[in-house]
Amino acid sequence: MDSFKALRTYTEGSAVTQRFEQLSLEDIDEGDVVIRTAYSSVNYKDAMAAHGLGRNIRPHPPCVGGVDMSGVVESSEDERFGPGDPVIVTNYALGVDHDGGYSEIVRVPADWIVPLPDGLGLREAMILGSAGLCAALAVERLEQNGMAPGNGPVAVTGATGGVGSFAIDILAGLGYQVTAITGKADQSAYLKGLGASDILLRSELPRQRRFLGDTLWAGAVDNLGGATLSWLTKAMQPHSAVALCGLAESTHVPVTVMPFILRAVDYLGINISSAMDMPLRRHIWDRLATDLKPAQLQSVARMTPFDDLPTVFDSVIESKMTGRIVVEVDG
Repeated sequence: MDSFKALRTYTEGSAVTQRFEQLSLEDIDEGDVVIRTAYSSVNYKDAMAAHGLGRNIRPHPPCVGGVDMSGVVESSEDERFGPGDPVIVTNYALGVDHDGGYSEIVRVPADWIVPLPDGLGLREAMILGSAGLCAALAVERLEQNGMAPGNGPVAVTGATGGVGSFAIDILAGLGYQVTAITGKADQSAYLKGLGASDILLRSELPRQRRFLGDTLWAGAVDNLGGATLSWLTKAMQPHSAVALCGLAESTHVPVTVMPFILRAVDYLGINISSAMDMPLRRHIWDRLATDLKPAQLQSVARMTPFDDLPTVFDSVIESKMTGRIVVEVDG
C-alpha cells in the first residue's frame, strides 16, 4: 500500500508537538481491519491531547490523534467486514493509545467497528461522532429513568458545545420544552435554531436557598460539572435525573445530599468509552440514524480541511467554537 498522510503527536516530557508525516502500514498500530478515512472530528479530548493537558495520549511511540473516524474498509482479516464497507470507529483506545483518525489510513481491531447504519452518511456520522453518541445515550437513559415531555421542561448546560447542541436538537425533536443554559450571550439565535425554547445565561442563574431551590426541571443533560451542576441539582423536580456528560467547568460538585434524599434526584453517568459494550453502541447509532437523528446536523457542523487541523485546537480549549468541528480527511 502506498504511503499516506497522518498528523502525529510527539510527547517529550511536558513538551507536545504535532506534525504531518507520510507513513506506511508498518508505521501504525496493528488491527484486523484497514480503513481509508473519509472524515474525523475534533473533540475536547483531542484538543487536550494536542496541548499536552492531562494524560490523554501515549508518550511513546508517537501517536496519531483523533478519537473519531468514519471511512470505507480497504481490507479485512475479519469476516464481519469486507472491502467497500462504510464504517464508524469512535473511542476505545483510538487516538489515545492506538493510532487514530487523523490519518488517511487507519488500522483497528474489528471489535471496535460499527457498520454505518442506513440513514446516515459518512459525513453525517462524523458531525455526530462521540458528541452525538454521548447526547443520544444521555437522552435514552433519561427516558429509561422516567423522563417524558409531559413531565415539564428540561435543561441542557454547555449548550453550544457538541453534546449540548445535539442534546437540544434531539430533545426538541422528541417534543420536550428545552432550556439552553450557556455562557455565550451571542449564541441565542444558534440555540433557538436548534430548538431551544428558552435561553438562560450562566451569569444570570437565579439565586437559590442553601440546600434546595425551586423545582424547575423534569430532566437535564449536564456538560459542565462544578457550580452550575450544583445549581441544577438543587432545581430538579422530585424523581427526576441529570445525565452527567462532561466537566468543562469543574470536576468538583459543591452539593449536599439534600436533593438526593428529599427529592430522589438521580445522577446518570454517561460513559461512551470501551465500557460501552458493542450491542448498546450499535443500538444508539441505529437510533441516531432514525428517531434520534438531529434535524439541524448541518448547522452544527464546522467543516475543516485536513491541512488546517492543527489550527483549530486552540479554539476548542478556549471554548471559542460552537457546534462540531468535522475534519475532511478524504471526504
